[in-house]
Amino acid sequence: MNDSKFSKTDATTIVEHEMQQVERTNATGRPPVVFIHGLWLLPSSWDRWAKVFEDAGYTTLSPGWPDDPETVEEANAKPEVFAKKSIGEVAGHFEQIIRGLKKKPAIIGHSFGGLIAQILAGRGLAAVTVAIDPAPFRGVLPLPISTLKSAWPVLRKPSNRNRAVPLTFDQFRYAFANAVSEDEAKELYEKFAVPASGKPLFQSGAANLNPWTEAKVEKNPERGPLLILDGEKDHVVPWAIAHSTFKQQEGDNLVTEIEKIPDTGHSITIDHGWRNVADKSLAFVQRYLTVPEITASA
Repeated sequence: MNDSKFSKTDATTIVEHEMQQVERTNATGRPPVVFIHGLWLLPSSWDRWAKVFEDAGYTTLSPGWPDDPETVEEANAKPEVFAKKSIGEVAGHFEQIIRGLKKKPAIIGHSFGGLIAQILAGRGLAAVTVAIDPAPFRGVLPLPISTLKSAWPVLRKPSNRNRAVPLTFDQFRYAFANAVSEDEAKELYEKFAVPASGKPLFQSGAANLNPWTEAKVEKNPERGPLLILDGEKDHVVPWAIAHSTFKQQEGDNLVTEIEKIPDTGHSITIDHGWRNVADKSLAFVQRYLTVPEITASA
């Protein structure tokens, strides 16, 4: 935005294919859309979304968290690469990428990616933001039983804070895929599920006890419009958390909207209903980040 070039210092965690995404985006001149995945997923979980937004005239970027493998197979073979990644480290990584863009982007994030998206918007880096099933931050007080149960595979052992933790199928079924059929849940697990850093869950869980937490969103009048989408049956981020997030974010002269998506769980961005959620996200982005009309040459 301020500078379309990366310095060697700024780009310490940015890998070559992420630099190429930034360069491609700047070269097209189209409005950028940055996707941010959450725990237990990879950037490839956004592939279908990216096509929808590209077809609508945007240029999309799907960067990984630092050290993300490119495939599910690689991720499951070397789970240790996910360990110790913190909310602050991930937010800083995406900030470096976004500051390499010539235009302020739309930012769309799911789960902890939805939290990161709001952190970046709070730093004035987003033209418009969509936070889908967003993980809670300091000030969001509800803690439903289903949220604790979903996070228990990580939180049950303090040592998991510095480890990469995979989910068993049954754990994935409860946390992500409770609103789809058993067959679809198995398909989603095999296609998308990878280990995840335990640290963000510990950080988010203790956010209201730690004034210096990295799980904190600044209320910035320059944050741009924000849409929060939440699955009606989400076990990880039930409506109580999403609505509390909305109440924390709303304010005078701040466009803040929230919508509950019926019959959906935490797999909202990857399961059979993904297109409905993508279309709602696209419609919101189009209201505030328009694609210039291109006049065909004679």
